[in-house]
Amino acid sequence: MKDLIGSPGSASGLVLRIGQCAFAASSIGVMVSAHDFSGYTVFCYLIASMGLQVLWSFGLACLDAYALRRKRDLQNPVLVSLFVVGDWVTAMLTLAAASSSAGVIVLYARDLDICKVKNHLPCSRFEISIVLAFITWLLIAISSHVMFWILAAV
Repeated sequence: MKDLIGSPGSASGLVLRIGQCAFAASSIGVMVSAHDFSGYTVFCYLIASMGLQVLWSFGLACLDAYALRRKRDLQNPVLVSLFVVGDWVTAMLTLAAASSSAGVIVLYARDLDICKVKNHLPCSRFEISIVLAFITWLLIAISSHVMFWILAAV
């Protein structure tokens, strides 16, 4: 059970964490580059959630890199349970932020036609940022699923 893809202290785990960090940072960058994103509370929630995801994923990527460099095993029950809790919390926050942002952008773009009426509202940037947030959630969901199975096996 220790050979799962994305397990802590492995090369695939490091790649998974770097991917989470990169997609979350990209989501933040695209959203912040959009004009007047801070006028909408739901998009600020997305930024806060992605910021937490960047910090969590970067921290665990550094831990994975350290474990790979020093050839350390990170699969003890205390560490794995910490990883499980952290991954599940950030996964839920990421999913909630991406879903609520997607709901608001569907309301603006398709139901109210605000994006067509107000040409200054950068709906396409909002949509790209939300897609990146969902990709981040997909990666963290994979990671949290793997951590859960490792915890069950440890």
